[in-house]
Amino acid sequence: MDTKVIGGKIAKARKAMGMSQAKLAQQLFISPQAVGKWERGESMPDITTFNRLTEILGVDLNHFSAGTSTTDNELSTLVKQPVVEASEPSPSSSPGRQVQIDLTAIDLQKGDFAGVTLHKGKFEASSLRGANFAGADLTGTSFNVVDAREANFDDAHLKDCRFSTTDLTGASFRTSVLVGTTLHISGQGAQFIGAALTDVQLTKTDLRTTIFEQCVFNNVDFNHCDLQGVCFDGQSFTGVRFNKSALKDVSFRGATLRNVSFTLPFSLTNKSYLAIKTMCFDGASMDKLTYAALKGLRVIDLSKVTVI
Repeated sequence: MDTKVIGGKIAKARKAMGMSQAKLAQQLFISPQAVGKWERGESMPDITTFNRLTEILGVDLNHFSAGTSTTDNELSTLVKQPVVEASEPSPSSSPGRQVQIDLTAIDLQKGDFAGVTLHKGKFEASSLRGANFAGADLTGTSFNVVDAREANFDDAHLKDCRFSTTDLTGASFRTSVLVGTTLHISGQGAQFIGAALTDVQLTKTDLRTTIFEQCVFNNVDFNHCDLQGVCFDGQSFTGVRFNKSALKDVSFRGATLRNVSFTLPFSLTNKSYLAIKTMCFDGASMDKLTYAALKGLRVIDLSKVTVI
């Protein structure tokens, strides 16, 4: 999504309301400088703020879609677009054909997508709160600036999917399969239970309220994530990198770690030593190289670790 286009649309809607940057900032409980950065395309609101903007500026999420042009007279009269169901294919249609489906700026709250096959779909600036994707094949589908709170992705196949600036608070990924999936500023508050994650990238995400249980992590990267207090007890990690992520009070009790690296987000100051020391590996099993790297930090208690 082009941040400059989005910024211009925020500015246009704000001016149409006769509202200053300072007034808009006051209603959003943020600084006027933050609003200025949005409108210059230097940054972008998160999905929760986008929802609040629609209320304040009298528009719906469709206004912020990169491919939508809205006149000044239409700004206060936008209506949400209805969901249009695809018609049944004619007998002469080519079987199995997959086309890209764009579901931009549509209100799809509690939508039923259970078991669907949607390859290279596109959800952008859409509301998917409570939507049901259980058992769906969503290969190559992207979710950009989406409200997907309480959405159900149980047993879903999420190969090469992208979640960008997506609110997944309360979303369920029970026994789902994620392969080549990227979550950028997305994943906070989600529940990954019995999920298999392979070649997954989690970047710049606050995962403190995220639940991971009985998961298998293969070639997964946690980049600049806040993992403070997260419990990984009893789970399996192979080829996993914790790259400059906050790891205070993270627990790996009974976990299995093979070829796992920890690149710390800070220099080894007294404060950082105290944070590292809180990590727990009691009852964990790990290969010799992982053990040696952790032992080199000198402050983590590895006395109850089994080297395999």
